[in-house]
Amino acid sequence: MDAELSALAAAGATALVQQMVTDRWPQVRDRAVAFFSRRRGGDPAVIEDELEASRARLVAARGAEDQDAEAAVQAEWRNRLRRTLRSDPAAAAQLRALLDELGPVPSAQRQAAVHNTIKGGAQHRTAIQAGSVGNLTIGTPRPPTTR
Repeated sequence: MDAELSALAAAGATALVQQMVTDRWPQVRDRAVAFFSRRRGGDPAVIEDELEASRARLVAARGAEDQDAEAAVQAEWRNRLRRTLRSDPAAAAQLRALLDELGPVPSAQRQAAVHNTIKGGAQHRTAIQAGSVGNLTIGTPRPPTTR
């Protein structure tokens, strides 16, 4: 398989798996069912069941912080997309269009495992590690000073 189609299959699998844990999943699932069912006479109900089973495995893997299981779900769909692209050259254009439609996952919907570590002795004060902190008050806020 040519490198471009292999990269497209990987991008498609990544996008599909990312969408499985977002609020957009029902719409994305329906589009994925349509994409796969157009090829080789796929049964939409079977494809939907396979997607939902993958989603359930992904959610369980994330809950257990099992990155290998997450990677297995993505690999499963990457391989399926590779087979689809190999057997149906027209599928590449349709997959590209679907990826363009999906766009990146909005940052508010991204879910990532975060592991924070503080080293260097005992910490006797509040420690905050974050990518973004809005209006944050720890403890009792001080009243504004008047002059």
